[in-house]
Amino acid sequence: MKLNGAQILWECLLHEGVDTIFGITGGTVLPLYHELVNYPIRSIVVRHEQAAAHAADGYARATGKVGVCLATSGPGATNLVTGIANAQMDSSSLVAITGQVASSVLGTDFFQEVDTTGITMPITKHNYLVTDINDLALAVKEAFHLARTGRPGAVLLDIAKDVQQTVIDFEYPAEINLPGYKPHMFGNARQIKQAAEMINQAEQPILVAGRGVIIAGAFAELLALVEKAQLPVVTTLLGKSDLPENHPLCLGMGGMHGEAFANLAMQNADLIIGVGSRFDDRLTSTAETFAPKARIIHIDIDPAEIGKRVRVDLPVVGDARNVLRELVSVVKPAEHTPWLNQIEAWRKDSHARDILHQECGELQPQFVVNQIWEATEGKAIMVSDVGQNQMWEAQYYHHLRPGGLITSGGLGTMGFGLPAAIGAAVGCPDEPVWVVAGDGGFQMTLQELATVVQERLPIKIAILNNGYLGMVRQWQELFYQSNYSGTPILGPDFAKLAEAYGIRGITISDSCEVRSAIEEAKTYDGPMLIDFRIEREQNVFPIVPVGQPIHNMIRRPIPQGAQG
Repeated sequence: MKLNGAQILWECLLHEGVDTIFGITGGTVLPLYHELVNYPIRSIVVRHEQAAAHAADGYARATGKVGVCLATSGPGATNLVTGIANAQMDSSSLVAITGQVASSVLGTDFFQEVDTTGITMPITKHNYLVTDINDLALAVKEAFHLARTGRPGAVLLDIAKDVQQTVIDFEYPAEINLPGYKPHMFGNARQIKQAAEMINQAEQPILVAGRGVIIAGAFAELLALVEKAQLPVVTTLLGKSDLPENHPLCLGMGGMHGEAFANLAMQNADLIIGVGSRFDDRLTSTAETFAPKARIIHIDIDPAEIGKRVRVDLPVVGDARNVLRELVSVVKPAEHTPWLNQIEAWRKDSHARDILHQECGELQPQFVVNQIWEATEGKAIMVSDVGQNQMWEAQYYHHLRPGGLITSGGLGTMGFGLPAAIGAAVGCPDEPVWVVAGDGGFQMTLQELATVVQERLPIKIAILNNGYLGMVRQWQELFYQSNYSGTPILGPDFAKLAEAYGIRGITISDSCEVRSAIEEAKTYDGPMLIDFRIEREQNVFPIVPVGQPIHNMIRRPIPQGAQG
């Protein structure tokens, strides 16, 4: 059948199972939006292109599908860049589609022309500049294949405007041929057997679980392995919920702001099994001082990550689900009672330092997050922004829902929270979605409150408002002589701002009012924003100073009268 390029794009997206796109129209994508009304694809019009990329990212993480965002050329494309980089660093399946000026004027600095593929080459898994209508369908099919297979990532399609308007006979490609792209889905049998032997011999093992477990859907296989071999599990930030956080073998998050007992366990382990984690600096601090007593097994689908940061004694390249399934079948049942008892002693010391039981009065952010956890029973889709709020969410919301935390890990993108929650709410309309954000990050994308209302999304927003760029202020307090340069910030009355957009908004400044506000939000039929006015100079503990091994933590003192 004869179709123009715009129609071909939408036909291809339907073939790939796309039901939603996030974007903003403009001159070089007018042909695409003109044809979109004829296709059963939901178009979410955001208020800034960066939000389109974050929303598509959040949609992908919440649903396991490929998220799709769309922008025009020039500033539309460049506004996507941060969101594309964020998705790529966190291995999120994203296809970004941009319009480009007509192929006849490429390279002439035409109005709203930028070299989109050149700009995004370092931050994508692959990208395409389509200047020939005959290449369009195959490029789309390849883009989706690359975005969702192997280690997922971001792929960009830059489509010249004349390509969108040219008519040809259309037939969707039956297959693709990418000879240089062959992800290793199954681990080497000999290496898996050797890994089992190392696990069987270990007396103080720790399994480090990352986002690769979520991507592979390897929750059951991970649970089977850790219970059979009695392996305590430390998660990365993006690996939270790999194991239900009420499981006795789950130690929670490790690293710079991880649980102190998790860090002590890693530093005293005689074996580390990394699964779907890239051993990034937030987890390990300095690679040279990480787990000095341990041999390291690294299981990952991306061979480029193995040995990139930490020494590895045994590499296993493959999909986490497939490798863990094989490993469970060959590992021996084990007990590590003395090791678990030691970890439990460290855990009790950490818990004695919590500040969760409050009388009425000044509001502590840890208490707020913990109350959201209690009210939602750990089963909500939680989307956190970046900064102190992100760490408090990771520490005090105990995730029971697999894949229940959506946050910006590798890039640490302030402003990610609200638009990513939009994507999650669109993709999972029957699930409760909460945003935890600081007042600084929230102001970077707060215009998306309009998108929340326009799309009738019942998102619940908790702003931990301290009037600072809080994480940077904390560093200034601890390491820069309390020189708060550039960190005090002014914000609006967020409750009134929400009401201006048509969203229920309230302000809470006393701990006595926290639970009732959360319960109201939980049952409220529509979006709701709660501005929690928290103690202004509360810090995230523990914290590992830069360059220090992860056992050299600055920890919260044990409150007077608490039991250690």
